[in-house]
Amino acid sequence: MADRKAKIARKTKETDISVQINLDGVGKYEIDTGIGFLDHMLCHLSKHSKMDLVLKAKGDLEVDQHHTVEDVAICLGQALIEALGDKKGIARYGNSAVPMEDALANVALDLSGRPFCVYDVKYRTEKIGDFDVECVEELLRSFANNGKFNLHITVSHGTNSHHIAEAIFKAIGQALGQAVKLTGGDIPSTKGSL
Repeated sequence: MADRKAKIARKTKETDISVQINLDGVGKYEIDTGIGFLDHMLCHLSKHSKMDLVLKAKGDLEVDQHHTVEDVAICLGQALIEALGDKKGIARYGNSAVPMEDALANVALDLSGRPFCVYDVKYRTEKIGDFDVECVEELLRSFANNGKFNLHITVSHGTNSHHIAEAIFKAIGQALGQAVKLTGGDIPSTKGSL
């Protein structure tokens, strides 16, 4: 089995980011983006996918959180692609329904090589603490685009914005953990490539 790890670094005038990922980890994480709520959500992603994640980011938070969130997602997607390699033997698909008290998040994904994101989520607030809820969609759309996978997210109900977001990240973690799991020796596609 190939070593399914990756390291990605990205430095722009707006951000400086490094990511290390291990698809065959145990869910250990060291995350510091300078945005507390984002760190909290990425910890859930790592823990529930069982992928080890080391992520450090410095961004122009004096402007707003958007650049840091988007660039973190770009790096996560690139790291996922690199760690997956030729995708030989992966399960490819994953899905999960995660309740978080009042909220229920349903996630389905396909590591198809074709990026697409459906985000059917409503929040009752514009912020979670000082975190803009619109950044959740930005992060997940950018992650799917740069990781080249289909990601469908539906939250059928929920009233607490924190619970909604947390259920989403836990469900993505569960689904991603299923999809990257090695289940055979061939490419899971009739085309012979993903």
